[in-house]
Amino acid sequence: MSIHKAGFVNIVGNPNVGKSTLMNALVGEKLSIITSKAQTTRHRILGIVSGEEFQIVYSDTPGVLSPKYKLQESMLKFATQALQDADVLLYVTDVYENIESHPEFLEKVRSLSIPVLLILNKVDMSDQASVVEHMDRVSKILPNASIVPVSALHKFNIEAVIQAIIDKLPESPAFFPKDELTDKTARFFVSEIIREKIFMNYEKEVPYSCEVEVEQFKEDNRIIHIVAAIHVERDSQKGIIIGKSGSALKKVGTQARLDIEAFFDKKVFLEIFVKVNKDWRNHDSKLKNFGYKDV
Repeated sequence: MSIHKAGFVNIVGNPNVGKSTLMNALVGEKLSIITSKAQTTRHRILGIVSGEEFQIVYSDTPGVLSPKYKLQESMLKFATQALQDADVLLYVTDVYENIESHPEFLEKVRSLSIPVLLILNKVDMSDQASVVEHMDRVSKILPNASIVPVSALHKFNIEAVIQAIIDKLPESPAFFPKDELTDKTARFFVSEIIREKIFMNYEKEVPYSCEVEVEQFKEDNRIIHIVAAIHVERDSQKGIIIGKSGSALKKVGTQARLDIEAFFDKKVFLEIFVKVNKDWRNHDSKLKNFGYKDV
């Protein structure tokens, strides 16, 4: 009888090192939103990959940061909790960043007894000598970790990461049905797609002050009807999101609708409006309503 392996593989690291890009490459589906801005990921998102003799439950987490408001406190908790419930940890860094910028979190990683894979991302943006030098430097900082150089964007060496994970997984039955891809709902992915478009189309603090709530999701044989609200903290932000004669909001809606249609492989009718929800990022009950638990 063959051995079945299964486990939780949590992805952690500082902001903007490519954790979400790596997660999507490993899962083979776009589950985590990706933009060039830091702190795009706010929740822990599970992506489940099953084979005949294994099941890997990946978890993408927010980047490690120094919290400035309660939303960021919740985001840091997601990242810290990922150290506690992992069977294998993927610590993601890249060829540019200072891996020691959050020493307290790094010390927690160093003290783990579980297997740690140090993923050196963006090697396509450097030369071989620099990559080798960087690998040597990080190996001294995390001596118990196995280092795998990758380019998540170009899917370089992703198979090596997957094989290294399978090798380190504990023997276990599957945790989820083998045809399941994620633990998140359809509404969650709609809100994340809309939020991604906000990050792509607006500057400065505005995207960080926005949260998306799907108020209605009705599906029939032909079409999905969706009503979503973008919550902002101030009246001035509402005006920016809507734009002149509604042009900015219309652009976000069109981009989001096309991605939602591709995600569900179905026609979508999407209605988006904007609400002012004052100081929601610092309000416990509002954060809990948006799914940020234990703030």
